[in-house]
Amino acid sequence: GLKPVSIVSYNHLGNNDGKNLSAPSQFRSKEISKSNVVDDMVESNPILYRPDEHPDHVVVIKYVPYVGDSKRALDEYISKIFMNGHNTIVMHNTCEDSLLASPIILDLVILAELCERIQFKKVGNGKGEEESETEGFENLHPVLSILSYLLKAPLVPRGTPIVNALMKQRGCLENIFKACLGLPAENHMLLEQKILER
Repeated sequence: GLKPVSIVSYNHLGNNDGKNLSAPSQFRSKEISKSNVVDDMVESNPILYRPDEHPDHVVVIKYVPYVGDSKRALDEYISKIFMNGHNTIVMHNTCEDSLLASPIILDLVILAELCERIQFKKVGNGKGEEESETEGFENLHPVLSILSYLLKAPLVPRGTPIVNALMKQRGCLENIFKACLGLPAENHMLLEQKILER
């Protein structure tokens, strides 16, 4: 497999976001949120990383007024591979920063509003008492960790594990929506296909 050992990200942009990030305190906040993603990756991979091991991680963001809303990003990922070899992936991306963010913000608003409507009921109240059909319904926790699919640094209720894996976050959303429709969750085990028929 791939074991990331160096992650370097260089960005420059000229919009208000770029101007704000040119202030050291604002940049430090962004640097911490980007670093947290790497920290979560390391913590969730104890087979790849020893407790004291961490990939090199550098984030550079520069304000260049001339480029306006056109964000330029260059990311380099160096990973160890089989037989202690190295693999380097370099990506260059140019995009209109506001146009890229706007649909995500709309999705966040729609998803948050939809989550406000979801109510669930635990089976049995633990007291052995009968409940009416309208009693005992609860709303989702106000810290909507399922929104993490659309965010870099997920916020979760205290004591909840942080999941920074994109496909797991998406699977969580899909399964919640399926539950709302009374459909079974997807687990991709296909256990019924792996049992010997008699």
